[in-house]
Amino acid sequence: MLNGPVLELQGIRKSFNLGADNETEVLHGIDLRINHGDFCAVIGPSGSGKSTLLNIVGLLDRPSSGSLRIDGRETTVLNDAQRTHLRGHRIGFVFQYHHLLSAFSALENVMMPLYADRGFRDAPMRERAAGLLDSVGMTPWLHAPANRLSGGQQQRVAVARALAMRPGLILADEPTGNLDTKSADGVFELLRKVCQEQSTAVLFVTHNPLLSARCDRTIEVVDGRISAD
Repeated sequence: MLNGPVLELQGIRKSFNLGADNETEVLHGIDLRINHGDFCAVIGPSGSGKSTLLNIVGLLDRPSSGSLRIDGRETTVLNDAQRTHLRGHRIGFVFQYHHLLSAFSALENVMMPLYADRGFRDAPMRERAAGLLDSVGMTPWLHAPANRLSGGQQQRVAVARALAMRPGLILADEPTGNLDTKSADGVFELLRKVCQEQSTAVLFVTHNPLLSARCDRTIEVVDGRISAD
């Protein structure tokens, strides 16, 4: 079991239109620490800054000021290539829409991050992808094209793909928002299982109070600040 923080934010601020008359600060000094194995809900009203915060944590955007460390490594001093490499190896993403390649099989979709990283395909890569699909209950659909899968099945493939590079942190942005209740519950429990068995930290953004109540920790973002944790 891994211990210690996978993610540390100190004084994170984010402003848009810097230097202009309409400069707007969206995040106002966010402090946050996420340890390996934490299963956290992120809640808050629309426009509260959740998406901006997630983009910054996922290294898709840069903060205007503050410190952001992943596995103890300060990311604000990294160049774009270094940020891309760190993001690809240490952060997994599961979005509301699965973003699978529809004409490719479930197996090929899960192999994609590995192939993009290494530039070639081999048997161990295939075995890794097949093992991940088995862990999310998708072995019977290994070779099924993504566009032939149900919404719940597609999100299971998306979770397997997010785990391909063995990340320490998964960012799940409304991953159950487009699913029926049964499928949503299945994806939620799958993410919890990953968190418990692999000590992977999960930030689960949701507007569903029933799901957030089942998380181990709830982080509420209001008006660009953490109002409760």
